[in-house]
Amino acid sequence: MSTQHTYRVIVRGTFDGLTDESRTRLLAEVEEHGLAAMQFTEEGSLAYDRTLKHFSYRLVVVSDAADGEEMAAAVAEDRVEAALRELGHGFGGLKSKVTDMDTMKINYRR
Repeated sequence: MSTQHTYRVIVRGTFDGLTDESRTRLLAEVEEHGLAAMQFTEEGSLAYDRTLKHFSYRLVVVSDAADGEEMAAAVAEDRVEAALRELGHGFGGLKSKVTDMDTMKINYRR
């Protein structure tokens, strides 16, 4: 039996080739996707601003520790691609940063 680890993944990218419909919808919802709305969830939390240039997605991925951070990044990027395609938003240049919450060291103040 393999050990499961919980990873927090931040996927960053750029909006690319947005349709007029996508732009209108994103701008109508921009207040719901600002800095205050960012949180790590399994379905992901999308954040962007009015420029509609860059975005970030924050996700929680649970996977086998043996698969490592690379697999967690790949799973997160797949989820982001699927979510953005489902919404009809064009994107590109995805890059991920992964933190393994089970191996993260916490320094407590004395």
